[in-house]
Amino acid sequence: MPNERGPTLTADLFDAVRDVRPSREAMAEGAVLLRSFARPFENEVIAALREVIAQAPFRRMVTPGGHQMSVAMTNCGSAGWVTDPSGYRYDGVDPNSGQPWPAMPAVFRQLAEQAAAAGGFAGFAPDACLINRYAPGARMSLHQDKDEQDFAAPIVSVSLGLPAVFLFGGAKRADKPARYRLEHGDVVVWGGPSRLFFHGVAPLADGEHALMGRQRINLTFRKAQ
Repeated sequence: MPNERGPTLTADLFDAVRDVRPSREAMAEGAVLLRSFARPFENEVIAALREVIAQAPFRRMVTPGGHQMSVAMTNCGSAGWVTDPSGYRYDGVDPNSGQPWPAMPAVFRQLAEQAAAAGGFAGFAPDACLINRYAPGARMSLHQDKDEQDFAAPIVSVSLGLPAVFLFGGAKRADKPARYRLEHGDVVVWGGPSRLFFHGVAPLADGEHALMGRQRINLTFRKAQ
């Protein structure tokens, strides 16, 4: 008969518990990977995420060069990042609805502020959250986050769902990027000397995540204005 109390605390289960404890990994000066940092927030974050998406659904935007992004995205906060044939920019209005972007949920802001502080950037006050959805095969080419007005503030990037390979390079596009496997709940924070480093995401491998299904969601918090 199965044990109705659930699994016993075997060595494997102890390992699983240990693996979700937050840990800190230096990536570069001003850049840190906070393993499992978002896990304590996951239920509230996922619930809030669903509310944001209901108001501002995902869409695949078109770059100024006419290329449709493989990543679908939306935004929340007082400013949202958009791209179209006229260029890249932040806008307070969702171009699909003509309405302001959904307000940033309190749990989003709390997670971003605490992660930034853990990464060495106390006082972070994000006003924009870019929400990217990666389906299997979707990728993000190497780029800099340079459309913001305030480069003194860090970037806080939260991973949910399927694992992804994060590419973190240097100040020049030609700099060879390091590769980091990001799991559900991992958070990357970079700023200061690393604020304008090139970064991207390798094509997402197929899989099934217990909470998020066949996708990866990335929340990127910024001080845009």
